[in-house]
Amino acid sequence: MAKFYARRRFSILTALTGLIASVALFNSPTASAAMPTPVSGATARSYLSQLTVATENRTGYNRDLFPHWITISGSCDTRETVLKRDGSNVVTNSSCGATSGSWYSQYDGVTTTDASSFDIDHMVPLAEAWDSGASKWTTAQRQAFANDLTRPQLIAVSASSNRSKSDQDPAEWLPTRTAYRCTYVRAWVQVKYYYDLSVDSAEKSALTSALSGC
Repeated sequence: MAKFYARRRFSILTALTGLIASVALFNSPTASAAMPTPVSGATARSYLSQLTVATENRTGYNRDLFPHWITISGSCDTRETVLKRDGSNVVTNSSCGATSGSWYSQYDGVTTTDASSFDIDHMVPLAEAWDSGASKWTTAQRQAFANDLTRPQLIAVSASSNRSKSDQDPAEWLPTRTAYRCTYVRAWVQVKYYYDLSVDSAEKSALTSALSGC
């Protein structure tokens, strides 16, 4: 009899565990961006301390100076590659366009099944890069920056959050989803450090503050 009740309790516990797991799955985002993981908070703080502080200069900037959405593989360009990487259950057609799938925007928590409603954000915007040193680069260097899939520089996010951000730096804009801010500033600093881009004083102050909690 004791064994019977023990088995019964085990069965009930198993059922409850499965139910809890199902509820957790139901309430979780249906997709999660897979941008390359940024450096740790400690490393980002070290990198930030080494960045040159300088006044920004946008003279001569034009988005076309950064050739972007180049062919990555076969018929897939950079945008299509990131959409496929960052989505869940993504199906593409013969032209590499996403025909179905699910995407979760880390910036604002928005989920969609319509790929056209998502943008590919440059973590460090092209205009910000220009202001910070890219004006002195060659076109090939700017193209590499604009299509960088190795660093945490490109991420699929809701069009509304991307356009809200525009070309602002962390002193002016951070993701409304606060749980992602630490990842965001770590990625920002890593990209600026790798490309030897400068920061302005307000930007450095905001990054220092945000990284203190990472």
